[in-house]
Amino acid sequence: MINKERIVPVQKIDFLSLIGTVLALGGTSYGVLEASGVEGDFEVTGSGDVGNKLANQPLKTLDFKSGVTAGTVYFVADYDYEGFKVAGSAATMGDGSATVSKDGITLYKAVLSSGEVTVTAVTPIVA
Repeated sequence: MINKERIVPVQKIDFLSLIGTVLALGGTSYGVLEASGVEGDFEVTGSGDVGNKLANQPLKTLDFKSGVTAGTVYFVADYDYEGFKVAGSAATMGDGSATVSKDGITLYKAVLSSGEVTVTAVTPIVA
């Protein structure tokens, strides 16, 4: 619905689907990552570089399973966010990783490379 200021508000799409639309418009191909049975618990499976993924709900935990050597996951942290694992063990966080805010709206990018996970805030954060 267009309002009197001629602004078209976002009404019929959720935030994560909107992010997927923006990624696609920007030319970034991605796959949707679905939680594995429990709300907010995710597993990335495969071998080698698994490419770009978008978590379809707020992320509590994510395990880059054995065989996955690289990949990027876009996510929003759950209020109960715990963090990342690599092959079932607590992940080593890369230098300069952002502190994740458990606010349910800030968008982050987690990149697995050389056995480390580096988290970067995508949503601009005012310092």
